[in-house]
Amino acid sequence: MQKVNIVFGTVYGDAEKTAETVNQAITALGYASQILLPAELTAYTPSAEQWLIVVTSTTGNGDLPDNIEPWFQHLKELAPYSPELKYSVIGLGDSSYEMFCGAAEKVDALLQELGAQPLTQTLKIDACETMDPQQEAKQWISTWHGAAQLLAEA
Repeated sequence: MQKVNIVFGTVYGDAEKTAETVNQAITALGYASQILLPAELTAYTPSAEQWLIVVTSTTGNGDLPDNIEPWFQHLKELAPYSPELKYSVIGLGDSSYEMFCGAAEKVDALLQELGAQPLTQTLKIDACETMDPQQEAKQWISTWHGAAQLLAEA
């Protein structure tokens, strides 16, 4: 059973709720999934044997929320080469802003810089198109699960 860690960065709680929705959905598919709370991220370095899903909203000019920024900086400074790590990113944003899903793009770029392999393309959920990011994430789970099954067969 594949272990999946879910990390979230949120300001108003939507990214946390979306992370909880993703956690429930992939647990129902038989994965061993857990959400790591921001307080648990201080020294968290993703393990190559476990997959990672990052759910984050965007603040300011494409910035990460305050509760995930220290973890992002930790990874950036530590720079662990992680070619075996498989990950996905879900970004919550508003396309009326210039830096739409900028935080998700920063996380994706950092993980790729560390050599990690994206399991799926970044899912960008636009608040201008939906008021229910959890529903968008539920629909995305089939894409994620399909990619996970292909990887398991390889």
